[in-house]
Amino acid sequence: MRSFLSLAILFCLTCCGNTAFAAEATRPNLVVVFIDDMGWADLSCFGNTAASTPHIDRLAAEGLRFTQFYVNSPICSPSRCALTTGQYPQRWRIESYLSNRAENERRGIAQWLDPAAPVLARILKQHGYATGHFGKWHLGGQRDVGEAPLITEYGFDESLTNFEGLGPRLLGLCDAHNGRPIRRHALGSDKLGRGPVIWYDRSQLTAGFAGAAWQFMEKAAADGQPCYINVWPDDVHSPYFPPEAKRGDGSKRRLYHGVLETMDGQLGELFDRIRNSPTLRDNTLIVLCSDNGHEPGAGSAGPLRGAKTTLYEGGVRSPLIVWGPGLMGAEAVGRCDDSSFFAAFDLVPSLLSVAGVAGPDDVEFDGEDISGALLGRQSTSRQTPLFWRRPPDRKSWPAMGLPEQRDLAMREGDWKFLCDFDGSRQELYNLAQDPGESQNIAAKHSDLVTKLTAKLLAWHEQMLQ
Repeated sequence: MRSFLSLAILFCLTCCGNTAFAAEATRPNLVVVFIDDMGWADLSCFGNTAASTPHIDRLAAEGLRFTQFYVNSPICSPSRCALTTGQYPQRWRIESYLSNRAENERRGIAQWLDPAAPVLARILKQHGYATGHFGKWHLGGQRDVGEAPLITEYGFDESLTNFEGLGPRLLGLCDAHNGRPIRRHALGSDKLGRGPVIWYDRSQLTAGFAGAAWQFMEKAAADGQPCYINVWPDDVHSPYFPPEAKRGDGSKRRLYHGVLETMDGQLGELFDRIRNSPTLRDNTLIVLCSDNGHEPGAGSAGPLRGAKTTLYEGGVRSPLIVWGPGLMGAEAVGRCDDSSFFAAFDLVPSLLSVAGVAGPDDVEFDGEDISGALLGRQSTSRQTPLFWRRPPDRKSWPAMGLPEQRDLAMREGDWKFLCDFDGSRQELYNLAQDPGESQNIAAKHSDLVTKLTAKLLAWHEQMLQ
């Protein structure tokens, strides 16, 4: 593995300091940790007894846990699009994972996120924040799509990504510890150019991203700038390559738990540095969640039905932890919020509110400001329904044993409703009584089903325009 000095050399490409904003150092630093393919019940603090995640658990013990938090898609790129823009990903034609050019065209999706989209980082940068992205991007610049915008064209001062983006990147060296040669995992990224590449032990990638993020935070603090940072690890996305000591019996689930535990330790180093910094501890908000549900056979959604790519709870509900000892009241510490219902795109206007930044006048977010819930001041839920549309290439996923699913879904209050594009095959669940979506009660509530069908199909039609 390359030394951390290599990262330092790679990462000292630009200077994020701006003394014009030195007076704004008291504005909160914002760190968003967006974990790839981690199931709702995979963290110890969410009930996993087969793996241990003490560093993330400590964040929860010192902060807040939310059990009714959602992402806006059950698959990678659209989920990231929503968290980035504060809008439904369908508005930007990102409805499944971005792949090679031909595959994107076949599925009718964009090759990359339109730079004209509203981007949280860009808005914060315009108001004096230093902005950095560290980890997986997957909003353009993957496979053979080498002309996509650089991550820094979306409002980030600096970036360090993996094979799913352009600019400086760490590409994985995969060691299965079975005597076979170490293989490279790049999916063509090493041939695209558009930024320096360092080959890096895949089991240590999160350490590389977290280390670069810390350097960025230190520099911003020294320059008197508040910072907004993405730390988006992809360890728990297959293929799984934990260190040899974490391989266990080599089964898929054990390998998954091995990379999960390793990632927890590497993120823990970043969390400890923030916690132990007099400058940052009381003025930093960390938000940690997953981009979608678990891959079948690896992670777990506990009692929830479904997994990655499905519109059931196990595909779109995510664990959420928020930490900010200097920004939360003492009564919030260690609390579990089981009632606040909101989603990833709500984080955009909410984090702007925490930062004291007004959204642009010409942007209408689909997300709503639920900053009171994030800071533990009150339980707060979305005022409007939450809608989903399945990825166009995931009507079913036979390779993972997932049967044909419904096309559309929504949640309004405690009601979860699913149907197909033509309004048929309706499913209705009361999540307060049936969180596992095991009892379809659509036949018992025909009037409600009629109303929900109309709302869901109207949203679907709006997203087609």
